[in-house]
Amino acid sequence: MASTHELFDQVRQVLRVRHYSYETEKTYIHWIKRFIAFHQVRPPKEMGVAEVEAFLTHLAVEQKVAPSTQNQALSALIFLYPEAYQQDTD
Repeated sequence: MASTHELFDQVRQVLRVRHYSYETEKTYIHWIKRFIAFHQVRPPKEMGVAEVEAFLTHLAVEQKVAPSTQNQALSALIFLYPEAYQQDTD
């Protein structure tokens, strides 16, 4: 299993190959880190739809983030699974 450092390197590499902006890179890494921390440092590869939904619900209900912020977090996680891990969240 890859370490979180390796995971972030892989995410950065895919983002750069796809010509995402540096700001997007920083933002996606931020949300992926928060997702991992929310689930007590479980590797994202061990999580799926239920964990993504729990995190997004937490952001909306507990953290009271704006819908655009929640969408930003969702975009980062949607990117993480099929792009960095080459797997779907289903």
